[in-house]
Amino acid sequence: MNVYRSIAEVGSDLAGASLCLGNFDGVHLGHQALFATAKIHAARRGTRAAALTFSPHPAKVLAPELAPRQLSPLPQKLALMEKVGLDAVVVQPFDRAYAALGPADFERSLLDQLKIGELVVGFDYTYGKARAGTVDTLRAACAARGAAFSVVPKVTVDGLPASSTKVRELLLDGKVEAASMLLDRHYALEGEVVHGAGRGRGIGFPTANLETDFELLPGSGVYAVLARINDAVWPSAANIGRKPTVAGADAPVTVELHLIGFDGDLYGQRLEAVFLQRLRSEQRFSGLPELKAQIARDVDRARAVCAQARALPLDAPFERGASGAR
Repeated sequence: MNVYRSIAEVGSDLAGASLCLGNFDGVHLGHQALFATAKIHAARRGTRAAALTFSPHPAKVLAPELAPRQLSPLPQKLALMEKVGLDAVVVQPFDRAYAALGPADFERSLLDQLKIGELVVGFDYTYGKARAGTVDTLRAACAARGAAFSVVPKVTVDGLPASSTKVRELLLDGKVEAASMLLDRHYALEGEVVHGAGRGRGIGFPTANLETDFELLPGSGVYAVLARINDAVWPSAANIGRKPTVAGADAPVTVELHLIGFDGDLYGQRLEAVFLQRLRSEQRFSGLPELKAQIARDVDRARAVCAQARALPLDAPFERGASGAR
């Protein structure tokens, strides 16, 4: 997959291509429906299927205090877009100067400058300064130039809209299984194992402390997780939260994983934590004996959940299909 770091960098490479427009945070089933449409139409015309996205997310520039926490850092987003079979992605830098462009300028950059053959958007797509451009104005711009235009309707899974907003909401509530249905894969965090306080080892359950630049952590609680290090996958119990029993309610939020059956040094290694199921909420215990007994139960449950897990990170789609994703 070719990655272009701006519209200006593309030149004539995508002339005639089917181009999907959006931020594509999470690359969920709604996004995948756009990509599937572009791939089908591009194959019929013998052209390429591509996407245009922005970096950073426009909200981080226009209203940083209100910007949503992102599901996918750009490297992961690009890896996911390549996995679904796109031929190219354009990552347009987004700043206030670019945000000031009106809808007509945006249309000209794609249809006149790049000579895109088809634009593919979601049903609620907006663009240009103050989001003045709509699906209807973009359809008219394509028609005036003889370009094709496709609008993909809302995608739902068991009545839930496949949207980045809904995925964030579910993850923050700890509902990782429901989020996985919308993502078509298990949600995962990646990061480096760093030194912690060592309390877990002291009570017989050593943990790997994960330092991650992923912005969105699932809600506080204990989870059954698959931990992948290089090519090895370990069943794990993970805790996200402040560890109120041993660290206090004002402690920073951490991500800690107990890799079941693992005995070794992980410091400095990259680890991917793939969330399968929330086991319980975070709670304060009367002391270490009660905490240790509960962790033992958590580990037993995590071991059972991981044994039943079908998919490894990004290797296979989630169990359920999507209404409207055809």
